[in-house]
Amino acid sequence: MIAEGIPLGTSHADEVVVCAQLGREPRGSWRARARCPFGRPTVIETAPRLEDGTPFPTLYWLTCPWLTEYVSGLESAGAASEWASRLSSSDRLAERMRLADAEYRARRAAAAGGQDPTPRVGIAGQSDPMATKCLHAHVGAFLAGIDDPIGESVLSSMNSNCPDDLCARLDEVRQ
Repeated sequence: MIAEGIPLGTSHADEVVVCAQLGREPRGSWRARARCPFGRPTVIETAPRLEDGTPFPTLYWLTCPWLTEYVSGLESAGAASEWASRLSSSDRLAERMRLADAEYRARRAAAAGGQDPTPRVGIAGQSDPMATKCLHAHVGAFLAGIDDPIGESVLSSMNSNCPDDLCARLDEVRQ
C-alpha cells in the first residue's frame, strides 16, 4: 500500500500493467493503492476530479483481472442482491457498512483537498450505503484499507490468490 498525501502519479511500469489490466487508460490521475503478491497493481486510487474539473466519484478501482473475473461471477450469480438483504437484516453489518462508506467519503474529500466533489454518493456511486450494486467497488475499498464488510467477505470466500501472475502476460502483450 502507498502512503497518504503523496501526489497522484505512477511509474511507467504501473501504467503499462494497469492499461493492460483494464484494456484502456484509466480516466484522470491515479496511483497504485494496493498490489498483489506478484507486485502488480490490484487497486488504483483515482483523483476525485478529472483534469477538466468534472467530479469523479470512484476513489478506488479494482484493476486485477483475476479478481475482477471472480467478482463478476459472484455478481452474475446474484451476490449483490444477497448483500443488500444481508445488510438490511443485520444491524452489525449495516453499521460496519455505514462506517466504511463514511470513511470512503472522508478519504475522497481529503484527496480532493477537503471538499468532496461528489458528497451525495459513497462506495460504488451509491447514495445509500445499504444499497449494493457493484461488488468490485467494495473489494477495491477493502483492499485500499477500508473496513468494508462486503469486500472482506468476497475476498475471504476465495480459495487462493492469482496462481500464475496473469498480469505478466498482459504486460507482454501491451509492449
